[in-house]
Amino acid sequence: MKGIIYIILGACSYGVLSTFVKLAYKDGFIVNDVVGIQMFIGALLLWGGVLLGSKKRTITHKYLKPNKKEILLLTVVGSTTGLTGMFYYLALQYISASLAIVLLFQFTWMGVLIEALINRKIPGKGKILSLIPLFIGTLSATNIFTTGLSSVHWLGFLYGFLAAVSYTIFILLSGKVAVQANPVTKTALMISGGFVICALILPPTFFTNGKLLIELALKFGFALAFFGPFFSTLMFSKGVPLIGAGLASILGAMELPTAILMSAVVLKEHVGTSQYVGILLILVGIAFPELWRKGSSHIGSLKFKKMKAG
Repeated sequence: MKGIIYIILGACSYGVLSTFVKLAYKDGFIVNDVVGIQMFIGALLLWGGVLLGSKKRTITHKYLKPNKKEILLLTVVGSTTGLTGMFYYLALQYISASLAIVLLFQFTWMGVLIEALINRKIPGKGKILSLIPLFIGTLSATNIFTTGLSSVHWLGFLYGFLAAVSYTIFILLSGKVAVQANPVTKTALMISGGFVICALILPPTFFTNGKLLIELALKFGFALAFFGPFFSTLMFSKGVPLIGAGLASILGAMELPTAILMSAVVLKEHVGTSQYVGILLILVGIAFPELWRKGSSHIGSLKFKKMKAG
């Protein structure tokens, strides 16, 4: 039960980020500083966690220290987290928070496609069938059926799509590098890499303006860093080993309804019936492969028992 709570808390905390970003934009802060402050403070919090953890041998002894090559790879892989945040926050300048999160969730089918191309193997029936509700749900959630594509700003759509691409790459690569390293150390290295790439593409201005740095940090920076790189990552690193990646991916979808509800309640964005239906279908599509796998294994075990009894 602990693992389930950890994953739900982590997903919900990540889901509130788009609302904080929209509020920051309303206060006049630019995307360069919003992205930069989240990654910068997030990295500081995580490295603080690494330093505290290094003093507790009972926690660190079961992990291996990453070597120089792994440190470099983690930093490079981490650049995709920075790109995800950058593209996602750029999208929020042009489209609603509810639409931006729907576009980000296209990583679900993108991951299936890229995995199939890499392995040169057709995905399982459960994964293929899950693409149907995901596709229909996305069209419905973007409100295309009622308003058409003309109502969606093309730059916002493009940035949201690119956020999904970079997040897909991160998911595929992050689990293959330094698998025996401390999750907090891994995350600290990746977020540091993410900050560097974001700072190069969208240079933050708060480093040359102390007043802006303090104001932005106090208003939104600590909240964005805490709910994003720090708390959600910590919850997932604690929860996934307890319940497994399959169930974690299903529960992690709580990020989607959280972001939608926050945008409707706090930002007063209009979320229509078709959008709610689309969100429901996306959640069904995300959960379907795991449910199919469990159902198939259950049927298989029943058949085996019958054969054994006969």
